[in-house]
Amino acid sequence: MESTKGFEKDIAKLSEDEKAAVIKKINDCASLFPTQKADVYRKLRRLRLPTNLNGYESSLYTLRISRTLRVIWAVDEDPIFGQVIFTLFRAVKHEELDKAYQGVAESLYQDLEAAQIS
Repeated sequence: MESTKGFEKDIAKLSEDEKAAVIKKINDCASLFPTQKADVYRKLRRLRLPTNLNGYESSLYTLRISRTLRVIWAVDEDPIFGQVIFTLFRAVKHEELDKAYQGVAESLYQDLEAAQIS
C-alpha cells in the first residue's frame, strides 16, 4: 500500500469518522484481494481517461466510501513477483471526483502522451 501527498492532504481534511471509514474500506478491499479479487473489482469503478494508452487499460479506479466520499487509487497486479500494489491518490467528495480524477490521470499519463508524440 502506497499513498501520495495528495491523498495524505485529503485525509487530513476529513472528519475522524470519515477517516475511519476510508481506512476501513481500503483495508477491507486489500485484505479480500488475494482470495476474492473479482468481488473487489466489482466494488471499483474505472473512469474514462483523458488520453489514449495505446491499447493498455488504466489501473486507476474509484472506490465508493460513502454516499458523498470517494477514493481514487490504482490497483497494480505484478504476477512476476506475486504482489499487488495499491496506490492511494486522492480522497474527495463525490462532487469533486471528476476534477480530481482528471488531475491524477493527467499527471500519471502525460509521460505516455509525450512518448507517443515523439
